[in-house]
Amino acid sequence: MKFLPWFAALVVLWLAWDLSPPPQGAPLPPKSGARPISRDQAIRRGLRFIYSTATDPRNFEQWGGDYLWCFYCIASTSADRELSGLARGMGQERARQWRINHPSVPPDANADDVAALVFGSYAAECLGVPGGRLKLDLLRVASRFRAADFLGFDPRQEPPPADIPQSCPKCGAYNARGVRVCRRCGTPLTMSSRYDVFQDALITAYSGDAYGVRLGCGLEDVLQWLPAMRPYRPGAAGKDPDWDQLAYTVTHAVYVLNGYSRFRLQPSWLPAEFDFLRANLRRTFDTGDTETAGEFLDTLKSFGLSDRDPLIRAGSQFILSRQNPDGSWGDPNTTDIYARYHPTWTAIDGLRDYPWRPEGVTSNEALRRAQGHLAAGPPQPTLQSDP
Repeated sequence: MKFLPWFAALVVLWLAWDLSPPPQGAPLPPKSGARPISRDQAIRRGLRFIYSTATDPRNFEQWGGDYLWCFYCIASTSADRELSGLARGMGQERARQWRINHPSVPPDANADDVAALVFGSYAAECLGVPGGRLKLDLLRVASRFRAADFLGFDPRQEPPPADIPQSCPKCGAYNARGVRVCRRCGTPLTMSSRYDVFQDALITAYSGDAYGVRLGCGLEDVLQWLPAMRPYRPGAAGKDPDWDQLAYTVTHAVYVLNGYSRFRLQPSWLPAEFDFLRANLRRTFDTGDTETAGEFLDTLKSFGLSDRDPLIRAGSQFILSRQNPDGSWGDPNTTDIYARYHPTWTAIDGLRDYPWRPEGVTSNEALRRAQGHLAAGPPQPTLQSDP
């Protein structure tokens, strides 16, 4: 047996410790900075669960970049220094493994492969694990592809379209835009929601810009279509099949502008998004959706809401009440590992505290376009550097 890095060996022991469920239902203090032990314990148990799934080679091969981003975000934006240190140690151990798994760009890499390598390499670099020549190779290879190769459309020329097919439900093949019957096996295809296309474009463009390897276009090119995604339909949670994608469009528009929970935002900068989040958080309670509730909570905190707000306290209690015995959130019976670790990640983000930086955004131009190219609008914030 190969020698495990000291951190991994320590965590193997830690994962077996204190697996009993945390106390549930303890109310958050209405006007106090102190937090009940149940919240800290719940967060740490959730983090241990995520790490335990990330050490499975099959899970890590499929979702390695996303795991690294999870650990980095928690490490870099947690007010709790102990939690930050735990997440960073986990992330660095996994980032070293990711570098071993992905030392170079494969000669047959397509646009999706390049985007995934950019995402993972950027997260690994943020965790302090550099990748040698990989970034230079990615710069060279990424320049061969167009925006439509990375995003399915070119946001410099058109808004998010409604004719991009999902992968074939029978054979898993990806088909060209506009194709409605799989060209490999003849199975009817379902078109991706415009919100889903837009959300993927936000994440891809943000990652490329942040890493310095542009993936077809810039974040400002994508965010110029945010006004076209409005107005947001209220009251469709649990009934509208597009509601989840709509909700994640709103949260990710906030994330790419606040640097994934680094900067404070003024509600007046994104009033439609702020109003949607406030109006619909309680609807996630009705449907038992802790995954969406977690994202709504941390984005609302970015706008200045705190545990003093009854809505935030109610959201925190909802999430605490739904933690599974193994420390996770979401459906414990699903075999889809993403549906296990990702709801746990968003629940942690909804519960934890953040050391917010002063008001600012990752890109003034991206914010201006998200506001609809307004000649006169909210005061422009001071641009903050995004690591």
